[in-house]
Amino acid sequence: MLKGLLTGLLLLLFLPFSAISVTVELTDIIDALETPFKGETKSSEQVKDFSANFLQESHIASIDRTQHGQGTVQFKFIAAAAGHSSQAKFRWEYQKPTVQEIISDGQTLWVYLPENHQVIESDIGKMDSRQGQNPVTFLSGLGNLSEDFLISWGAPRSTAAGDYVLELEPRKPSQFIRQIQIIVSQQAVNNWLKKGKTGEIFPIISTLVTDPNGNITAIKFRDVKVNRNLADRLFSFKRPAGVEVIDPGEQLNF
Repeated sequence: MLKGLLTGLLLLLFLPFSAISVTVELTDIIDALETPFKGETKSSEQVKDFSANFLQESHIASIDRTQHGQGTVQFKFIAAAAGHSSQAKFRWEYQKPTVQEIISDGQTLWVYLPENHQVIESDIGKMDSRQGQNPVTFLSGLGNLSEDFLISWGAPRSTAAGDYVLELEPRKPSQFIRQIQIIVSQQAVNNWLKKGKTGEIFPIISTLVTDPNGNITAIKFRDVKVNRNLADRLFSFKRPAGVEVIDPGEQLNF
């Protein structure tokens, strides 16, 4: 009898982890991703801002060429009323392949090209109809991703590190996005499922955007810091002397 009991305990100990782990549903991943950015989420559970280093890889399909970039990014989410998604101020600073800055104070978008002595200045309000469907503003609408996109599991559903893979397709036709793949932090999801807690971890590890022409842009975030009370002055642009303001093109390179 004792031998049988010991055998049963050993079998239990060596069962595959997946056989005894809690099943994670797609809705769990979406909730962990959206909740930190919703207006109704209590303040202590929100991601109010984040900063990170990033690595970018862009493949241009028409010439079969891949370009590598890197830099820093800062986001500050603007508080929204309950039932609405937060909007955002942001600053992307590229050191490679060329120096450039993409900045928004929530109303105006500037794309500054120091080498060309030019800045593209746009009214971001005119982009509202494409919010969540434009790579420039995509991260501003994290609280309502499921309203802007059809979300499904990726294939495979998780990475080798255990983080979760989601595929997003715009609900409305977009000239900028055919599909987005998002890698969602396993740690952020665990915090949500086990503790009902968000706001401590930025939930996105990386994004991969494919446009209708087959061009692909992948961005990986590194050294991410959240809720550091980033100053508003970081998200304004003062035009240097001699820099020309030009009209925005039909599509921004992001």
